[in-house]
Formats: sequence, structure tokens, C-alpha cells
Amino acid sequence: MMKVLVTGSLGYIGTVLVPMLQQRDHDVTGVDTDLYQKCTFAGQVPEVKTMHADVRDLHPDDLVAYEAIIHLAGLSNDPLGDYQPELTEKINEAASVRLAEMAKTTGVRRFLFASSCSNYGAAGDQFLTETADFNPVTPYGVSKVKVEAALTQMADESFSPTYIRASTAYGLSPRLRFDLVANNLTAWAFTTGLVYLKSDGTPWRPIVHVEDIARAYIAALEAPRDLIHDEAFNVGTTTENYRIREIAEMVKEIVPGCKIEYAPDAGPDQRCYRVDCNKIARVLKDFKPQWTARRGIEQLYEAYKNTGLTLEEFEGPKYKRIAHVKKLVDDGSLDHDLRWTDRKRV
Repeated sequence: MMKVLVTGSLGYIGTVLVPMLQQRDHDVTGVDTDLYQKCTFAGQVPEVKTMHADVRDLHPDDLVAYEAIIHLAGLSNDPLGDYQPELTEKINEAASVRLAEMAKTTGVRRFLFASSCSNYGAAGDQFLTETADFNPVTPYGVSKVKVEAALTQMADESFSPTYIRASTAYGLSPRLRFDLVANNLTAWAFTTGLVYLKSDGTPWRPIVHVEDIARAYIAALEAPRDLIHDEAFNVGTTTENYRIREIAEMVKEIVPGCKIEYAPDAGPDQRCYRVDCNKIARVLKDFKPQWTARRGIEQLYEAYKNTGLTLEEFEGPKYKRIAHVKKLVDDGSLDHDLRWTDRKRV
């Protein structure tokens, strides 16, 4: 058992990871500002001790006595990262580096950072290992690259950062993200009968179920230090790299009566990368992914059917992250730095 602090504990990955950590008897505390408290899709948000705080506002005293930090918190997708790029820098980069510096000073020995395969950005058709060059094309990707560079400078005998480079996530979570490709295409197919592609479908994307991402964090957390110290891991399965149009074809086969349609302005997407996930399978023997894209799309379809999901819900402010955040800013619930205003916080 370890005493673990999970930032972003109320987000898409956090609400899946926290109960899985609890099932393994870890003593978990969450940290989350809970921007998406009104966006719970299905299932229960886990009950866990939680500091309702912005990661930018944490202090060293908040970190005392933890053996590990799993740092998930941040602006979590490219549209949100592009909304105010300077905020992406402050939250995803500066606050992450500051958190790691405080963690090291207070004696936290392990720091698992939610990096991303978005680091590879515009990379083409070749399979990329963890030693491949970075070529991020969004503020989100740039922030992840910069944090990795800062963390590796901090690594020493007392402090072991690990870089969890997840493939593009999909699958059910209480705080479901509908911007992610498999989640999004399945939602379009169910609600409209169209598998609606906003790119030309040619880019490659590795995808991985959110539960398998959680399994990767647990495997890294519980592994001997020498296996994870200052190490990066592409998270997923090498066979689960697909062109976007291949994901669309799977959705078409699973959701009855739908057809593929391309947006009028559909063109090539700069983000194109295939990743090799053999390292994590080789080094972290306890990481055993359970999902395939096809099974995950079937899971999503059943969930959308059971909840009666509508287009207005997932493309509007109820579930769409960028639309939800803009609504909170517009109605005064959040200020322009995305901090809760006292009079509006629930």
C-alpha cells in the first residue's frame, strides 16, 4: 500500500483510476478544482478524500507524507488548450513543474506525469518508440514536452519521475470526454446515423481504453524503482494503431444503420503518428491491457443507447469541454483564468 495523491482525480481518467487504486488498497487523496462537476455522464464519481483546489494553488504543506503523486490535472484537449494558449502554459506547464519541485522538496519519491503521445505530433507512418523525436503541433503537446524536459533535470536518487505517454484514450468514464475520436464518432453515429469525420480520415492514431491507461499508472506505481526511474512509456498496444477512417469503419459496423460522412471542410490533420508500445509490455510485466477498439466501441454504443444520448448534449455545453468552460466563463462562474468565482461555485 502507498499513500498516493492524484491530481485531476475528478476528470476522465481520474474517476476511473481512483477506484482501481482503492481496490488495490492504496491510500488515495484526490486534488481537483472540479470544472466538470455538472458533466457526469454515467456511473458514480468515486468517493475519495479530495482537496477541492486548483493545482496552481497547492503548497508544500499539501504534499507532506505522500509517497507518490500521479499528476493528471491540466487542460485536457487541443481545443481547450488552444482556447487561451497562455493558460495552457500556466496550468499544464508552469504549475506541473512547480508541483514537481514542491514534491521533491517535501520528500515525495515518485512522480507519475500524464504525458501524451501527442508529443510526437506530426510524425507520419513510422512506428515510434519512446526515443523518437518530438514534433508537437498544439499548445497541449508543447506543454507536455516541456514538462518532461524539466522533470528529467530533477531526477536523482531521491526523486523518480515517470512519463506516462498515453495513446488517444477512449471508453466509458463517469466524466466521459466526447472530443476523443472513438467516443466522438460513436456518439455521432448513435445520435444522427452519421459517422461524421472532421478530417479526411488518413491520419494514424494509436488508441487505448481509459481503463488500460489506469492499469498502466498502477503498474508503474507498483514497479521497482529502477524500472521506472526517469523512464517514459508509450501506453497502449502496438496492434491498436489505426487510421481515423478505420475507426470510423468499426463504428459503422457496430452502430446499426449508420453511414460515414465527411465534413465539408474535412482535410488532412497535422497530428499523425503510430506508436510502438513494446517497451511497457516488456518492462512492466504487470501491465496487461484488457480492451480492443472494437470492444470499446461496443461498450460506448450500449452506454449511449441506455442513457438516450442526444447530439445537443455531447456537442453542446452539457458535455463538450470547451463549450462547457466557455459557458461557465460567460455566466460568471469562472473568471478568465478559469478559477471559480466565490459567488458561483457550487
